[in-house]
Amino acid sequence: MNELVAHGLSVARGDRTILASVDLVLRPGEIMLLAGRNGAGKSTLLRLLIGAERPDGGQVTLHGRRLSEWPALARARELAFVPQEAENPFEFTGRELVTMGRHPHRKRGAPSQPADFAAVQRALDAVDAASFADRPVTTLSGGEHRRIAVARALATEAPLLLLDEPTSNLDLEHALQLVGLLLQLRTAGRGVLVASHDLNLLARHCDRTVLLHEGRVFADGPSEHALSPANVAAVFGVRSVAPSGHFPRDFCL
Repeated sequence: MNELVAHGLSVARGDRTILASVDLVLRPGEIMLLAGRNGAGKSTLLRLLIGAERPDGGQVTLHGRRLSEWPALARARELAFVPQEAENPFEFTGRELVTMGRHPHRKRGAPSQPADFAAVQRALDAVDAASFADRPVTTLSGGEHRRIAVARALATEAPLLLLDEPTSNLDLEHALQLVGLLLQLRTAGRGVLVASHDLNLLARHCDRTVLLHEGRVFADGPSEHALSPANVAAVFGVRSVAPSGHFPRDFCL
């Protein structure tokens, strides 16, 4: 099946357990929210799911095949990733960085083809980044840099997309645009996993929420169930109540 599956993933650092027996399935045509406290293991889980790290126990399969058996370029055509933070110390332009997202589709040393240029432009347009794409990334704001990072992942045209805190540094307009983009990807049949603390913005739009707590899956299901007041209290130590004043409120483009 065309899905990304975690089977009993476990990771330890010395005597500290980072993840313990984590099961998870990301299917095409769905948006999954991955939520939990800082240190719950979300970023570690994402690195395991893209093959950047190997678990101490369990395995990850992509389309029914062990992730470790996939050649790197073939895996990159199937899985795209937006890290929480990306370091770009060189004077690349935004467009050059997004073009790197086409690397899995080209032979070593081969020049970009018309299909590559078109995919890059579509990705830039999707995140409203075309106006600053030809500036060095060292001159971009945090939000602009974030949009370039998302565009680079989109340019791969991978059927599965994983994003770690994609709305960080984004202003309200572009955060809402990102949500709209994720919904479009779902409609197009792509699977999206979003790790985020922005529950108010994202949870209502996600088909499922996986709640991590102390390295384990505490809840996995529709957002209204996974983020029930009881679960929010147990995981985050806060009460989940209806707003008593002007905020939070619904925003739309």
